[in-house]
This record gives sequence, structure tokens and C-alpha cells, in this order.
Amino acid sequence: MSSRRHFGTVRKRPSGMWQAVYREDGKLRSAGVFKQKADALARLSEIEADMRRGSWVDPRAGEISVSRYAAEWLERRTGLAIRTQELYAYLLQKHINPELGDLSLVTLSPSKIRQWNSDLAKEHPSTAAKAYRLLSTIMKTAVIDGVIVSSPCRVVGASTEHAEERPLATVSDIRTLTDAMPDRLKAVVPLAVWCQLRRGEILGLRRSDIDFDNGVLHIERSRTFSRNGTSIVKTPKTRSGRRVIAVPEMVIDVLTTHLDQFVSPSDDAILFTSSSGLPVTAAALQRAWTKARVRAGRPDLHLHDLRHTGLTLAAATGATTAELMHRAGHASPDAALRYQHATRHRDQVIAKALNRLGRDQS
Repeated sequence: MSSRRHFGTVRKRPSGMWQAVYREDGKLRSAGVFKQKADALARLSEIEADMRRGSWVDPRAGEISVSRYAAEWLERRTGLAIRTQELYAYLLQKHINPELGDLSLVTLSPSKIRQWNSDLAKEHPSTAAKAYRLLSTIMKTAVIDGVIVSSPCRVVGASTEHAEERPLATVSDIRTLTDAMPDRLKAVVPLAVWCQLRRGEILGLRRSDIDFDNGVLHIERSRTFSRNGTSIVKTPKTRSGRRVIAVPEMVIDVLTTHLDQFVSPSDDAILFTSSSGLPVTAAALQRAWTKARVRAGRPDLHLHDLRHTGLTLAAATGATTAELMHRAGHASPDAALRYQHATRHRDQVIAKALNRLGRDQS
């Protein structure tokens, strides 16, 4: 027994169940088997409506595994920077595929993702946020591709990284850390603190980037390294990253001495090189920094904390958000605003000074 309608067919199976079938692209497809005929007809109506709206998804398309679809997704993203490609590949291999890779896209449920994210966040909260953002982006592409109807990534707040408050170096620490660095790398510390430069920006500096006449530094490129150690020179990701900043006079003095002792006269000469003349690698700089921070009694400090310290000190001088954005090379005020908490400390200093003034006049 069968029941024909405008879209699809419902037929009764020997078991007494009702099967709904329909044709799509000339091929006969099953819409499922149901206990009630009305349920089979309702399912065909849903599929017909989805096709009319353009939201119908081939149910077999979602049978591809998460790991396979993610690999194809990453392979298609040819415009990614090398370090970004490496980060995505690492997150997939280390944190996404082991738990979710064997699941098909259609069986990847919000509850499964929520549990995976929760487990990962217990040990690695920052990594959990990065991995979730990547998975969410991949799932959004799957929706656009018509592989799944909607994204299963619906964990509120999972994509947000809640960074812990970073430690700050004192002015005394900065001097001690500078002295503890190898001679060829001493200038790294004041550049990170007083010029608020990133590690890649420091390693990318050339002699021609320093304008001694005007006391400014041109930030036009950065030097990073791939996981296999390959040197990568690139321009800043945003227009704000390419900037010209004023250099404190004390740093100008440090740079003058550094260039005289360790940098060749060529305009394109790299500021920081090894004794053999090759550009200092990130690994070599990290080894030197690790030893220096232990000698200085500040093993808790990361190299990036020097930049954080410098921006916090700049905020304490009364620098506006826009001014902090310029020095830091931030495209958004959100990142710069985190340093404004320093003004609260500065406000307390002002209050104490006013208190002393008031007492002196009484």
C-alpha cells in the first residue's frame, strides 16, 4: 500500500511501519521510517518546505567526520599566515580531534561540545577558548557549505579568554633584568618596556628603523619563527601595527651604544644578531631571557610582561586610550583599556599628595 502526494511517497512496510521516500536530483532518497502514516507525511512536508526555502541539507553530507572536514577546511584556507596555520593544525591534532575527530558532523551535539570544552578548560582555559573558536568557525563554514543545518557550537562564553592579571616589573627590576642579559641582547629589555614593543617587532628591527635625529622608531615589520625554526619576516597585520613612536632619551643612549658595538653599518643590518652575525632566533632569545629573569629574582616574568609593564607605566603617566593604542599598535581600544587600571593607582598617589599638601597648609 502506498500513498502518493505532490512531493514524495509514503508506503507501508510488511512490518507495519510507514516509510517516506522522495526524489532529489533524480535519486530516490529515504526520509525515514515511522510508526504512524501522519508522521511520515509530516516529515515529507518538512523536507519539501526546506527545499522551497533553500535550507534543505543532504543528510548524507553530514556523515563526514569532524577530523576529515576540518582537514579539508584548513587545506582550503590558503590565505592564512604560516603561524596561524600551525596554530590551527596544532589545536586540531592536540585538542579537537582526540575527543571529537571521529564523530560525524551530524552527530556532533551541543552537549558533547559543552562537555569537551569544560574538560579542556579545567586544565587549559586559554587553549580551550582558542580551540572552541576554531571549531565554531569550522562549523559555521559547514553550515554555509550545506553540510549541516545549524552549528552545534552554542556554549555561551566559551570563545572568550579570561587572561590572568600579568605580573609587573618594577623600575629596579628593569635595571636588574637589563644587566642580567647578554651584552648583545641588553637593549631588548628597554625596547620592550619603554617602547612597548612585541618580541617579533624587536627581532625585526633594522638600523634604518631608528631615526636618531628625530628620536623616533619606525615599526614596519616583525620577525617570527615557524615551529621548525624557519625565520618569517612580515609586515604588521593591521595598519595601526605599522607606526612611528617617540623613543625616551635613555633608550636612545642604549641604542646608540648597541649599534656601535654589535650592528654592522648597513641600513638593512638587523639590530639583534648572534656572534656569528645571524639574526637571533626566538629560541635563543628565550634561553637568554630565562636565565636573566632567574638571576634577577623574577622567574615569574615572561618576556611579554615587559611590554605589559611599559604600557601600564605609560597609562600611569596619564596617557589616553588613543595614545596607548598608538604606542602599542592596537587596532581596537579594548586591548588598550586593560592598562587604564593603572590610573586607579595613580589616583591614589595623587590623593596622598593632596593629603600631604593639605596637612602642610593646616
